[in-house]
Amino acid sequence: MSRVRLDVRGILGPDGALAAALPGYEFRPSQLELAEAVTQALDEGHALLAEAGTGTGKTLAYLVPAVLSKKRVIVSTATRTLQDQVFSKDIPLLRDALGLDVDASLLKGRTNYLCGLKFESFERLPTFARPEEAALWPAFRDWAMQTATGDRAETAVPEAWSGWSQVSTTSEACLGSKCPYAEGCFVNRARKRAAEAQVVVVNHALFLADLSLRQRGGDFELRVLPPADAVVFDEAHALEDVATEYFGTTCASSRLFALSKDALEALEPLDPRAASLTALALSLRSRSDSFFAEVVEVLGLSDSKDARLLPESLTRLRGASAPVRSTLEALAAACPEDDEALGALHRRAAESAAALAQVLEADDPTQAYWAQARGRTVSLRAAPIDVGDALAKHLYAQLDSVVFTSATLATPAGPGRPPSFDFAVERLGLTGRDWRALSVPSPFDYPQQAALYLPRHLPEPSDPEWTKSFAREVYALVKLTGGRAFVLFTSLRHLDAVHALVAPHLEVPVLKQGELPKWTLLETFLQRPSVLFASQSFWEGVDVPGEALSLVVIDRLPFAPPGEPLQAARMEAVRAKGESPFDAYQVPQAALALRQGFGRLIRTRTDRGIVALGDTRVLTKRYGKVFLESLPPAKRVQRFDEVQAFWAAKQPRAVAEAGAAVGEEG
Repeated sequence: MSRVRLDVRGILGPDGALAAALPGYEFRPSQLELAEAVTQALDEGHALLAEAGTGTGKTLAYLVPAVLSKKRVIVSTATRTLQDQVFSKDIPLLRDALGLDVDASLLKGRTNYLCGLKFESFERLPTFARPEEAALWPAFRDWAMQTATGDRAETAVPEAWSGWSQVSTTSEACLGSKCPYAEGCFVNRARKRAAEAQVVVVNHALFLADLSLRQRGGDFELRVLPPADAVVFDEAHALEDVATEYFGTTCASSRLFALSKDALEALEPLDPRAASLTALALSLRSRSDSFFAEVVEVLGLSDSKDARLLPESLTRLRGASAPVRSTLEALAAACPEDDEALGALHRRAAESAAALAQVLEADDPTQAYWAQARGRTVSLRAAPIDVGDALAKHLYAQLDSVVFTSATLATPAGPGRPPSFDFAVERLGLTGRDWRALSVPSPFDYPQQAALYLPRHLPEPSDPEWTKSFAREVYALVKLTGGRAFVLFTSLRHLDAVHALVAPHLEVPVLKQGELPKWTLLETFLQRPSVLFASQSFWEGVDVPGEALSLVVIDRLPFAPPGEPLQAARMEAVRAKGESPFDAYQVPQAALALRQGFGRLIRTRTDRGIVALGDTRVLTKRYGKVFLESLPPAKRVQRFDEVQAFWAAKQPRAVAEAGAAVGEEG
């Protein structure tokens, strides 16, 4: 084939190169339409909002134009799992099956790479909390001695393996060019490769961390992304939350504890500076513990209750923070910035002192200020109320083209009208800029593949009897499908209550979020028919194709708690513009979240199953239509006997396929 003549139609079209290279290739008109829109955005230099239904093949729809453009394009994904898939599966497909010259690199955050300095130190005396963790060390050590990339994704160690934190480092603790291992550093190698590549695959967290460093004029050594002509954000619906995290400011007890620990270990005992540094480190730990204990007491924090920082509490906390700030300043002064052993401590102490002062000053009306407790960590936080302003100022001015793509970007605009991108445009800071929008449908046959069960007989969630009624419905549905179910909740409290009522009576294995690491839960779920009780982290970014997942039950409409500090600040900002926070912000936000939850069920053309929603407000309230119109056109049923009929009609094929699969496996 002639590479010179290849364009998106020549690759993705019905008689294109991909169809010729892959047996059984299925042409998808929506994929080609999306690819042509991405090509136009890259050629003309505008923003594109592209909603692509599940199964469209959006990854190749943006990769092909990116490669053909010959521009430097950064591809940013919402998760490291998707990032690895794009780099290790989709890009090799273009390179190998089509003979395309794809110059691509993979780049992750520092904590994903082996640190030579930390590994050398840990290898001298590797210690683990549990014997089963120690058993993984020999194989891991062999990998560490041979790896060319240092990327944790190459290893077989579980997500929760404690050894990884001992052999990797953070940007805060990294010594940069002063590190004796700087020349062979895996991060430096990956960054150098990225600077040479045409397509760089990253994730949202790394992209926005790097952008926030540029915004703040951060140390060039710590910035890892090369300049680019364009960026493609895959799973762009997650971008606002990640941007909120990285454009904000945080002073956390865990960060100060880590700083004091590293200060204690920075110098050899015989170093003449060690005694004074040790005294400062111990003082920081003691004063930090006392201060954050007072934060919890003053604000009444708990794992489920965050608190806004208001004038009456700020006055007391500013006074209480003075000893911590003075210790941080003294620690920074005791650690010369240009000292090889102490330079990183200087930077960390100075940044922590500045963050603490900034959050407690709380004088920027464009920011929300609050405190939260998660386990043993207490954090004081500030975040932009509108991340769109920060994106407009620091991102769009630097790039020719920006492409946002996801299965959930648009919200219903009313009967007979196309979906509206207004909510996404405002949240992403595109108002007044040159942007285009495209919505391409999923190729799935939702009326045949899925039933949406809306049990009208349930009381509303505010009713005291709702939890018991919903639990009975969950039990009946799980019995019907024999497990193979996700039961998704909008709060941990609801999860615990329903789990306690249902789990003891189920005959299939029952899994619960929090009892095991996320990916261990998913692996266990796939091994045999099970039911998983989970909350927000399983609403998106989880891909379980096939009959292993045949039922998704959602407890209620996923409205974010209006009393949550950042949510409350954003609602106030909408109200200040003369709009209804409920209609203009809460409803579209929740509708997009509900679509993500629904999207867990149907992942391929052969998937089939049931989505059940236990919130009758979707049928009785005026805003319910917005939610229903936002969902794929599954067969809607309101009685349990209709669910039974749908399930029975789909079972012969599903059971036959399951039997064939078991036979193939031996």
